[in-house]
Amino acid sequence: MKHFALFCVLFLFAVSLSAAELSLKKTDEGYDVLLGGTLFASYLTDYKGTPIVYPIYGPGGQKMTRDFPMSEHSDNSEAKDHPHHRSLWFTHGEVNDCNFWMLNAQKIVHRKFDKTESSGSIAEIITQNDWLDKKEQPLCQDVRTLRFGQLNGKNGAVRYIDFDITVKAVQDSVIFRDTKEGTFGIRVPGTMDLTAKKRNPLWGGHIVNAEGIKDEETWGKRSAWVDYFGPVDGKTAGIAVLNHPSSFRYPTYWHVRDYGLYAANPFGIHDFEKKSGQPGEHKLKNGETFTLRYRVLFHNGTADEADIADAFRQYAE
Repeated sequence: MKHFALFCVLFLFAVSLSAAELSLKKTDEGYDVLLGGTLFASYLTDYKGTPIVYPIYGPGGQKMTRDFPMSEHSDNSEAKDHPHHRSLWFTHGEVNDCNFWMLNAQKIVHRKFDKTESSGSIAEIITQNDWLDKKEQPLCQDVRTLRFGQLNGKNGAVRYIDFDITVKAVQDSVIFRDTKEGTFGIRVPGTMDLTAKKRNPLWGGHIVNAEGIKDEETWGKRSAWVDYFGPVDGKTAGIAVLNHPSSFRYPTYWHVRDYGLYAANPFGIHDFEKKSGQPGEHKLKNGETFTLRYRVLFHNGTADEADIADAFRQYAE
């Protein structure tokens, strides 16, 4: 009987391990990332002019970004504003005289996959992309490395996406200009944003950064991390974005809004610190690069309950 009980424990442990395995499935639009055979996220090579990650499911099974404008099934919990907010994406508002942030502007075009591999505990996607100018010539290029995984957190399972991007100039002069309209963006679920309580008293979340600054006051501040949390499908869930210390211009500025935009932007100093006089633009000569590194955590509960401060320490190490 003891041996049988031990066998059952080991069997259930093995099942739980296999259920957490990550795998990749090729699709017509890119790749699905599966966790235990269930969809965790999809990498799309193009959605209206840029690569995005959509949808994304948290550890509780909830969708962790707004559906609009990607899905026709977007419900009345979501404000239908800012259609250029495309789930999880990376662009910038002004590069030379080009606007990659808005819809119907310049495009970031997927060129190829360098790597698509899953090892069981991690799924990795590496891509090359061209930023096309108004003449549809490459202005700059990027290499994006996305790693998908799951950790054991302080408040249950935590899913994560590590997003590293190296941008290289391929023209003689490339300037990432000083504007708040950028850069590494997420649009949170409609029930989570701060303004949602105006639509339903059971909705509405909070924002907090590493310094303990909260809600609207987090806009334009520099911080190692920010967490946006609130109700999703009746349960409290959160999205924390961590900025790695090796990232360009760490700690980054945050273009994080009460209506649900959530973006790390190291360039918008003029907008964020109007009296500083320090220019935020960054100039690249042909062949020069910069690298940004982020970890996006999808967790249960509040920032305190998930201990995002400790999660950042582990990521930074």
